[in-house]
Amino acid sequence: MKSFIARHAEKITGVLSGFDRLVLRGTLRPLAYVGGFRSFLMRRGVLLKDFGEFVRRSSARLKLASLNLADIAGRPQIYLPSARTSKEGIARKVLAENPVETGLICILSTVEPCTTFEIHRNRGTKKLEIQKKFGKCMHLYHYFIDPRFGFCSARIQTWFPFSIQVCVNGREWLAGQMRRMELEHVRRENCFPWIESVSRAQKLMDEQLTICWPETLDRIADAVFPSRCEILGDPTLDYYWSVHQSEWATDVMFETSQDLAAIYPALVNYGITHFSSPDVMRFLGKKVPNAFRGEIVSDFKDRPEGVRVKHRVRHNSIKVYDKQGSILRVETTINDPCQFKVYRTKQGDEDGAMSWQPMRKGIADLHRRTKVSHAANERYLDALAAADTSTPLGQLLAQIGKPARLGNQRMRPLRPLDPKDLALLQAVNRGEFTVNGFQNRDIAQDLFGDPPRDTKAKRARSARTTRLLRLLRAHGLIKKIPHTHRYQVTNRGRSIIGALLSVRQVPVNQLHTSAA
Repeated sequence: MKSFIARHAEKITGVLSGFDRLVLRGTLRPLAYVGGFRSFLMRRGVLLKDFGEFVRRSSARLKLASLNLADIAGRPQIYLPSARTSKEGIARKVLAENPVETGLICILSTVEPCTTFEIHRNRGTKKLEIQKKFGKCMHLYHYFIDPRFGFCSARIQTWFPFSIQVCVNGREWLAGQMRRMELEHVRRENCFPWIESVSRAQKLMDEQLTICWPETLDRIADAVFPSRCEILGDPTLDYYWSVHQSEWATDVMFETSQDLAAIYPALVNYGITHFSSPDVMRFLGKKVPNAFRGEIVSDFKDRPEGVRVKHRVRHNSIKVYDKQGSILRVETTINDPCQFKVYRTKQGDEDGAMSWQPMRKGIADLHRRTKVSHAANERYLDALAAADTSTPLGQLLAQIGKPARLGNQRMRPLRPLDPKDLALLQAVNRGEFTVNGFQNRDIAQDLFGDPPRDTKAKRARSARTTRLLRLLRAHGLIKKIPHTHRYQVTNRGRSIIGALLSVRQVPVNQLHTSAA
């Protein structure tokens, strides 16, 4: 990010990083699996033959208690025939027509898919059994003005196991913080084109990471599920909170919309042509490593408010777009955190040795999730810094056109006009690697196709790829991520590779004109 800011410093008024959209889920873990739900029914003294009546009665109690909140507050209750209806749009319309400073705005109800339980008769044993199933049930959306989060929502499933989903917006949260601190600002939708003190605003966003999440979310759960103790019969049965989706946004604030408009087309073109997305929707890596199961997608979308470039790896993504004319936003979205690592003890072994383990969805790993997201945003902005570079191409080529050393080993110069070296540079520069880096097998797949079946040939191919990666490391174009088998392109590498790939797209007559 420093490279991008340094390149456009005279036009940038500030940079603000923090949560955008944050979706958290509450789960009653003892009720989330068949064995636990069976034990719950036994503790409640419910026979399987009475299961249907019990769950229907429980669901009716939940809905009555929740909807009574709207009656007491004098707020609307609205049923939505279609779950696809924009619920936030309706809630904001209700708020505009019937304002409220704090508390409930409205309750929306609609039928949506869910995971629940049902009773089946086992023909073999001739006994009733509990089975988990996918079905549909009524969901209640509580929209309210929270004292801390501002405008937010909480959805509760009205059928067992009563899961809850809370949606918070970090920029909405920040707006409330700045009002309380009397920090002057201009807000347009979900961003801030001007803030009196960006550094103070950033400190407020940093404070969002320090709150006690379980306590805060339990307070919301009590509000949307007031009949919990009555239905569950156990006041100690609390929700386990996890992060279903996090969006971490870095806003680069330009002085005027004209300043951003002058460079944004070049940034979009660079993201499309150099991060493997030359088409509206291009599926990357058709020859994907055998261990990979999922899509690798880069695309751009021409929206009414501007163009958005997005790269997605499995269920995680990073994208760049302009907001309100003068803000360049880079945003990392994580839906599947297990693709990243966190330094911790193994699950269930709190006194064990620390090591790099898969990141979990639980809020315990939320801090690490934000660090990974912020680092991804920084790398993406540094990659964009190579767009429209003013450094002479000859100077860049001179840096890699000489032998280099990695430790005690002397490495050959790079030959960017050689098709093999050029293919290697293109392989490591793919857009999806910006989020989480790449491994030996990712590059081998790009360069050599499907892996051979013969074990000896596989090892030889892996060793050959390792030598190529060592070559790039020696020239400072990539670096190894500590304690992992993954690599990332360095800022210097982004600049050099980006320049080389850019010049390949320029017609010869334009090169002659530029040289003249």
